[in-house]
Amino acid sequence: MDPLLSRRALNRATLARQLLLRRTGLPVVDVVEHLGGLQAQTPHTWYTGLWNRIEDFDPASASGLLESRALVRMALQRSTIHLVSARDCLAMRPLVQVVTERMTRTTFGRRLAGVDLDELAETGRTLLAERPMTFAELGRALAGRWPGSDPHALGQGVRWLVPLAQVPPRGLWGRSGPVAHAPADTWLDGLDVPPMTAAVLVTRYLAAFGPATVKDAQTWSGLTRLAEAVEGMDLVRFRGEDGRTYYDLPDAPRPDEDVPAPARLMYDFDNLFLSHADRSRVITGTGLRALGGFMGTNVMPRLILVDGFTAGDWTVTRARGVSTLTLHRWEPSASFDEAEAEARRLLEFLAPGDEHRTAVTDGPSKS
Repeated sequence: MDPLLSRRALNRATLARQLLLRRTGLPVVDVVEHLGGLQAQTPHTWYTGLWNRIEDFDPASASGLLESRALVRMALQRSTIHLVSARDCLAMRPLVQVVTERMTRTTFGRRLAGVDLDELAETGRTLLAERPMTFAELGRALAGRWPGSDPHALGQGVRWLVPLAQVPPRGLWGRSGPVAHAPADTWLDGLDVPPMTAAVLVTRYLAAFGPATVKDAQTWSGLTRLAEAVEGMDLVRFRGEDGRTYYDLPDAPRPDEDVPAPARLMYDFDNLFLSHADRSRVITGTGLRALGGFMGTNVMPRLILVDGFTAGDWTVTRARGVSTLTLHRWEPSASFDEAEAEARRLLEFLAPGDEHRTAVTDGPSKS
C-alpha cells in the first residue's frame, strides 16, 4: 500500500515548493520558471507574489525584465494571463493552445461562423505585428475585412489562434497602459524554443505544486487526459487522507509536517489557491465559506496564511499619504501577531513613501 500523506504534510510540501516556508535568493526569472508562472491578469498585484517568495525583492527588477522581454504576460494555463519567462512563453503555449481553443469556441464559436480562421489568424497577426493593439482596436480593424461579424468575437478569435504577448507599459511597476498585444514570436524575435511535452509540463507542475493528483494537474493547466503522461513517468505515489493517489517527483522536498510556516499575506490571484482540484491543503472550511461571498464577482480576496493555512484576508486603503492595511481575521481566537508584523513589512514594500498603519478586524472583508 502507498504510504500515507497527511493533510498537514501535504500543506508543508506545497508551501516548500511554492517558496513560502522561506524566501529564496534565486533570480527573478528562475523563480518565475520554478513556479511555472504566476497568474497575472491584474497588472500589478503579482509583484506581491514575488515579494512573498524572494528575499530583498526589488519590484523594479521584475519590471525591467518585462521591458527587456525576459518576462512576458500572456494567456496560458486555463487561458488566463500568466507572468512567465520568455522561454516558457514559447514552450508552454503550443501545449495549452487547446485550452484557449476550447474556451473560445464555446463562447464565440457561433459569432465566428463563416469566418476563415486561417485568414483571420494571418490578418490579425499582420495587424498586431505592425503595432500592438487592444482587442477593441483589433476588432474594429478586422471588421473592415469581415463587416458582418462581431468585432469582439473577431478579436477573441485572434487571441485563440495567435499566441499574443501583453506588452508594456501594461504591468510595469508604478505605471500602467492599455491592454495591448503583439504576436509572441515577433515580440520575442530571435528566440527559438521547442514546444513542451505533457510529461515535462507535469514534471514542472509537481516541482511547484506537488504532491498532487492527476486531477490537480488538470485543474492547474486546463488540459485533460494527463493520466496518460503520468503513467509513463518515474514518480513516487502516496495515499492521501481522502483516499486519493498523489504523485510526486522522487527527490522533491517533503518537509516534516511540524516544520513552522511563517505568516504570509498573499496576492489576490496567487496560484497557490487556484492550482488544485481539492484546495483543502491550504484553504480551511472557514476559508471556503468566506470565499463563497466572492463567487460570481470576478474578484478574489487577498488571503492571509497563518501556520500554513488560510486564516483571514487583507485590504489596503490610502488617503492623504497614509496607507492602512487591515487584516480581516476569520476566527476571533486566532493569533495575528506574526501576520501584523508581516503586514508592516508589506506596507514598506507597497507604499514606501507613506505613513503606515495596520488594523485587525474580525470577519471576512466581504460576504
